[in-house]
Amino acid sequence: MTAKAKRLQASGGLDIAPLSAALGAEIGGVDLSGPLDDDLVAALRRALLDHLVVFFRDQRLAPRSLLALAARFGEPAEYPFVRGLDGFPLVTPVIKEAGDTVNFGGIWHTDTAYLERPSMATMLYAIETPAAGGDTLFANMYLAYEALSDGMKRLLSGLRAVNAADKPAVAASRAGMIRSLGGGKGGVATSAVHPVVRSHPETGRKSLYVNVAHTVRFEGMTEDESAPLLGYLFAHQVRPEFTCRFRWRPGSLAFWDNRASLHYPINDYHGQRRVMHRVTLAGDVPA
Repeated sequence: MTAKAKRLQASGGLDIAPLSAALGAEIGGVDLSGPLDDDLVAALRRALLDHLVVFFRDQRLAPRSLLALAARFGEPAEYPFVRGLDGFPLVTPVIKEAGDTVNFGGIWHTDTAYLERPSMATMLYAIETPAAGGDTLFANMYLAYEALSDGMKRLLSGLRAVNAADKPAVAASRAGMIRSLGGGKGGVATSAVHPVVRSHPETGRKSLYVNVAHTVRFEGMTEDESAPLLGYLFAHQVRPEFTCRFRWRPGSLAFWDNRASLHYPINDYHGQRRVMHRVTLAGDVPA
């Protein structure tokens, strides 16, 4: 039996090729632009839960098709800071022009951790990509939590953390997009308190739920008091053995689970243009 045949047998008919031992898998042979039957949607959701981020190549997804695809897995949600596409406010354009030096979200993070109900998942579709560079890194927060010592797990189990949208590094990463595309709807709270260790609502597994872009301090502590432990966790959670790396090309789609992963778009393609469309799916209150 060939390696591909074994993959198909093990995954219920999906051609799933893992990118790394930690997380991430490419799924081949699926056209996401048309109607998907319930069995295929269930298999793709299972793959997402198993691998935390799944990738598809050579897709043709106009904004309407991207929204329809996202709606098969959850409720598309409007991004609060950047105006969506005309006629498709739930589709956020993510654009870095050739003359820009800062990229959108260019820091390790999980999407919208500053909301009371952070995003469950995100779909990002590539329209125009640089000849080289512009990859995205992903990190597995199950593994980050499980690699901690028992003593650290006990310490973190009772902690909650304040997450905010206006930490300087992440705020600067979206400033150019807001200037060029216009602000979003606004009017939403952009600070929330969440458990430092959350349980995934579908798998039940525990994951580390802090990130350098949004986590400010522990509840009941000052920023100075929180900084040493948070600094350790921020470095620990992106150790190379917890990560995978994805190289984009036009027509690629990434679909990731924000409840147990981080991502980091690398800003290494100055002088080249990159255009993506993003849809986030509404989530629940972390517990």
